[in-house]
Amino acid sequence: MGSSLRARSFVLGMMVASLTWAIIIYLYFSLTEEPILAAQFHHRVTPYGPESSNAIAGEKLARSSGIREIEGRSELRPVKENFYKQPQRNNIENEIDKNPIKKNTFEVKKKIYENSDSFRKSEIIKVEDNKIYRNEQNIKDKLGDEIPADQEVNLPMLGLVKTHEDQMEKDKGYRLHAFNTLISSRLSLHRPIPDTRNKRCNDIEYSPQLPTTSIVICFYREDHSALLRTIHSILDRSPSYLLHEILLIDDTDEDSYHTEVLNEVEGISKKIIVLQTPQREGLIRARVFGARHATGEVLVFLDSHVEVNVGWIEPLLSRVSEHRNHVVTPIIDVISPDTFQYTASPLVRGGFNWGLHFKWDTIPSMYFADKTNFVKPIRSPTMAGGLFAMDRKYFKELGEYDMGMDVWGGENLEMSFRIWMCGGELEIIPCSRVGHIFRRRRPYGGPGGQDSLLRNSLRVANVWMDDYKENFFKTRPGAERVEYGDVSERVKLRKNLQCKPFSWYLNTVYPELGPPGEETKNRGNDRDQPGFGVRQFQPWNKRTRNYTHKWQIRLTGTNFCVESEEDVSVKGSKLVLSVCSEWNRQFFHQTDRNELVLSQLLCLQASEQQPRLRKCHEMGGTQEWKISNRMGVPLYNMAVGLCISAQEERLGASVIMAMCSTPKLATWDLVDVL
Repeated sequence: MGSSLRARSFVLGMMVASLTWAIIIYLYFSLTEEPILAAQFHHRVTPYGPESSNAIAGEKLARSSGIREIEGRSELRPVKENFYKQPQRNNIENEIDKNPIKKNTFEVKKKIYENSDSFRKSEIIKVEDNKIYRNEQNIKDKLGDEIPADQEVNLPMLGLVKTHEDQMEKDKGYRLHAFNTLISSRLSLHRPIPDTRNKRCNDIEYSPQLPTTSIVICFYREDHSALLRTIHSILDRSPSYLLHEILLIDDTDEDSYHTEVLNEVEGISKKIIVLQTPQREGLIRARVFGARHATGEVLVFLDSHVEVNVGWIEPLLSRVSEHRNHVVTPIIDVISPDTFQYTASPLVRGGFNWGLHFKWDTIPSMYFADKTNFVKPIRSPTMAGGLFAMDRKYFKELGEYDMGMDVWGGENLEMSFRIWMCGGELEIIPCSRVGHIFRRRRPYGGPGGQDSLLRNSLRVANVWMDDYKENFFKTRPGAERVEYGDVSERVKLRKNLQCKPFSWYLNTVYPELGPPGEETKNRGNDRDQPGFGVRQFQPWNKRTRNYTHKWQIRLTGTNFCVESEEDVSVKGSKLVLSVCSEWNRQFFHQTDRNELVLSQLLCLQASEQQPRLRKCHEMGGTQEWKISNRMGVPLYNMAVGLCISAQEERLGASVIMAMCSTPKLATWDLVDVL
């Protein structure tokens, strides 16, 4: 009996012990495995990404469990790592893996402006099926060894046209704004730009007591991204204590667009003031409208598609503070309308011809024998007109702008003549630089299709040029019959200001200007002096270029090479596929500007449909190619956002421009020619 009782107690004890261990083991695995599985679950199905509240909670839970990799469970560590580190894009891609029918899915955070011609794509993640996504990744891998996170280092990729929607947006941008809004909408509003100033500018110290400024920016249906980048560049690169206000003058007679602008700038800065003209006034009268609302000591007029550079404002304000009759302009750097690449401009000054067209004049190289002149103010006969600074009260006293002028054109020369002839001085300040998008064309015209430039130029000639206006009429036959309105008030202004005659201006300020047809006779050989950053003129077909490679461009996996359809000297020739052979119609020479020059004569130039051979203009854009010295690579042109492609794989097939994701037909072998 006793033995039986001891046996039963032993068995019961073992059962209790086993149950206890089972509970302990169960609790252990529950506490260690479930958080990871929960994390895995969130990673797989949560569409919000790692920034969502659910994802953050799961992350905290997983971290609190203190899990380590243990034998037999090493597969859990990648899950954990992915959950902590995977970018948001991958979360959505995993969802697509499970649901392959979800293609062209969008997770969008943006404002849609239903009544406007364009909208700012502030944040957009576009997800396509995995095949396309992998194809794009391959393109990125082939276009460059690395794809840096920084947009400016990787600027070429921003122009990549990946879908037909991208192409439509790009075409629309050129039509409405005359620049590549596809790139602009993808480009950071705070992008870094190169400091293009002379290094001596860093040694100049400015008074801490500079006057405050009102920045006046007038715009008419400006692209939102370009306008916002203008604003942010000012705020990012201007000392706050000098920035009294930024006046945004909306000259668009459309309430819906005005509302969009108000929504865009809301909350950016209390110094931003948005005003709307009562009716469509045009740039000239809109600027006067803005100036009359300004309260800062100095007016700075800027265009609505610029990016100010580092240290831009202090040199302007310092010069104006020295004497109130100083009217000063920055050096205007070039922002490409096609690629948005920022390029330094040389030191030049403003001039004009007898047709009253503004132009840039080179400065004699001997002037820069004294290296300090690279940072000193440069007297300029005229200004381009878009960007300048002027004492606010002096602007009023000098007569503002001619309110009888329409929209745009000629106001810069009228202002330049008036400044010089009425006691002021017009100067360019080398240590102040502002980048400007030089659009392909002016995207708006005068009222009723009228040539506002001609009408405005007639007002300039009849008020300021005295008998020299006959030179204008000789250059512009028929202009004397064009109506230009009443100029009596401007003639009266000239008399009241006791302005000098135009002959004084020509003799004192711009003696280089010769009579009609001989405008450059007094300049000697300055234009041919290469010491100022302006190269000597060379015929296009005899220019000295720095060639880095000599290629044949072969369609990958074939024996077909790109060849000119006509002789290598024929401008406008198309390209076709031909059997690879060693002759000049297939020899492309790469330059240090990333041009492809056929037989060292004509450049390969991109377009929306077909590449052609054109005269080399050495300005990048449609003639600049993203080239890698590798096999199986795309030939990508940033200006059009497309790649060179074969229309089909056969002898004689046309070479076209197509999306870089085009399978097989858009990858090439760059074969060295010895």
